Amino acid sequence: MTDLERVPGLERLWAQTTGDENILVAVVDGPVARDHPALAGATIDVLTGVWPAEGTATRPGRHGTAVASVLFGQPGSAVRGVAPRCRGLSVPAFSARRDKTSQLELARGIELAVERGAHVINVSGGQFSPSGESDDPLSRAVRLCAQENVLVVAAAGNDGCACNHVPASLPGVLAVGALDELGKPLAMSNWGPAYRDQGLMAPGENLLTAVPGGGTARRTGTSLATPVVAGVAALLLAEQVRLGSRPDPSGVRRLLLATASSCVTEGSNAGSTTSDGNEGCERCLAGVLDIEGALTALTTQLSGTQTPATTHTPAATRNLATTQTTATTSSPETPLRPEAVVLSAAPGCGCGEAPRAVAGPTVMPTPSFQDLVTAGVVPSTTVPAPVTKAPTPEVVLSADLEDPGRQLVYALGTLGYDFGTEARRDSFKQLMDPVLIDGIAVPANPYDARQMVDHLRTNPSEASALIWTLNLELTPIYALEPSGPYAADIYDLLIRLLAGEVDVEEAENFIERVAIPGAMSGQNAKLFSGQVVPVLDLRQRRGLYGWEVNRLVAGATQIALDQPGDTAPAETVATSLRDFLSRIYYDLRNLGATSRDRALNFAATNAFQAAQTFASALAMGLVLDTITVEKSPFGRQDSDCWDVRLRFFDPENSRRAKRVFRFTIDVSDVQPVTLGEVRSWPES
Repeated sequence: MTDLERVPGLERLWAQTTGDENILVAVVDGPVARDHPALAGATIDVLTGVWPAEGTATRPGRHGTAVASVLFGQPGSAVRGVAPRCRGLSVPAFSARRDKTSQLELARGIELAVERGAHVINVSGGQFSPSGESDDPLSRAVRLCAQENVLVVAAAGNDGCACNHVPASLPGVLAVGALDELGKPLAMSNWGPAYRDQGLMAPGENLLTAVPGGGTARRTGTSLATPVVAGVAALLLAEQVRLGSRPDPSGVRRLLLATASSCVTEGSNAGSTTSDGNEGCERCLAGVLDIEGALTALTTQLSGTQTPATTHTPAATRNLATTQTTATTSSPETPLRPEAVVLSAAPGCGCGEAPRAVAGPTVMPTPSFQDLVTAGVVPSTTVPAPVTKAPTPEVVLSADLEDPGRQLVYALGTLGYDFGTEARRDSFKQLMDPVLIDGIAVPANPYDARQMVDHLRTNPSEASALIWTLNLELTPIYALEPSGPYAADIYDLLIRLLAGEVDVEEAENFIERVAIPGAMSGQNAKLFSGQVVPVLDLRQRRGLYGWEVNRLVAGATQIALDQPGDTAPAETVATSLRDFLSRIYYDLRNLGATSRDRALNFAATNAFQAAQTFASALAMGLVLDTITVEKSPFGRQDSDCWDVRLRFFDPENSRRAKRVFRFTIDVSDVQPVTLGEVRSWPES
């Protein structure tokens, strides 16, 4: 059996640190039984108000509790975790209400963990992906982590093949495969080219875990190896803090990969092939987690001193890469094995090396300073402290006085509707008036939005019987539920917005997309397709907005052209404004849940202000280069202010300075608001 106390190097790391409460590790998984004795004393918050609260006596609950106990199990308890003094955040994206969790929900969980200030995000689950690519929301969530310097540690999967799981195979993620008790890759642990430069092997067989209700059990799989790596990463971040540096999750990822050691394969030598024809050494991904080597390398990096050269060659001499289906958890329950074998830290071989005989636990020699320089882990001169995000305090996400803890959303998309069940669909079909086609009456088609609009205009009370949805392209991301004393008015507005969407594109009142401000209700809606989406609570009409693009562009262009001074021709301003709106939606589309995304989406909706910016820039012959959103250094008390920056450049003169236009948006309320005027300055 594998006990964490026997994992080589972990006791030495624990002697330096068992964690820091300022290091936040998010567990995107099932709900966690925080009342388990092994977690007594652990600081584990729960992200509430997004998914319905569920008990832990479920498969997702058992899985989430097991993963959390490997991370946060307290010293002296039945289950000792890797990083017991780090702070935890349970993100219960896996639900017993559905068999599998979509990539959309994984993306939502990852984004919200970033919003709460996570340094490390543990995802002990994934979805099989033949290409190694994911749906757009999940890809964007992982890219957000890279931008915010947040480390995603994800399970490689338990299919036992050279195949990909997302998010583990996405660029920038630290993938984790599982070792058995002898230090060999488990037969179930996935491998493949996507993991070759960004995957680590870690103990994953018969790990002792907590079980909801107070018991313990041994579990096997990449799901359990993942929190071992995530916990070690958290401890190294805590050690950075202890040594006076700022936590650098991306730097720790590079360090862990750079110091990875080789492992034992099933064949007699590293160059042997397995029965399925894959290279045996490929099962080892980029190498085995080497805690001793990583800790020594970190100490060397922060102290700037050189250690004696050794024979160890770190795995980082390799090039380290940074790139509606369902996701499944990655650790099946397995029978216990009676024998207890101590895991060896580095019993094996690198590609092309012969295996080394090992008797009992061993420790690989640590990398020299020159090794780390060659691998690009540390610079060849001085070693400055990493410049990274500081620990982020928990932020109050809502200014709604009725419920100040609700997760706010300001999302863009297209309006749709759903019936939920066949019975509900058929009831609409029977109640809707027949349609005349060439003088012949045919039954109504409830999926025809034009027919539905006509029916709802005649029978407005029927609007509440539909499940209204907000979609990104053809994918529903939220269900919309008007509530409160103005619910009838909100339903009426939704009918009008839907009517605008089905109008002809040339019409003045044509609506291309809608902006929806609301808050997560903590409930889910199951759609006719079986997809489950969070419900947005809409309590007021204010801020619900249809993008009447034709009217918007005409009006905003006129406002821009009325500004004093030389401006670009009206057609140029109008074209640029349309390009801006399209780019926000198609190139930067998002779920609208994080503060950054709410600011970005409101910037697009507040297009009149953007039009004035475009007119000024275009008058100087500039075109849009980048759109960025940054936390504003200034803001009112209890505000959540973000600066939207539009950068323009001269396509005919690359030496000309860029022009930056900035405006500030406060997203602390359900309805965001702009602050002050647009500011502009040149930028080299």
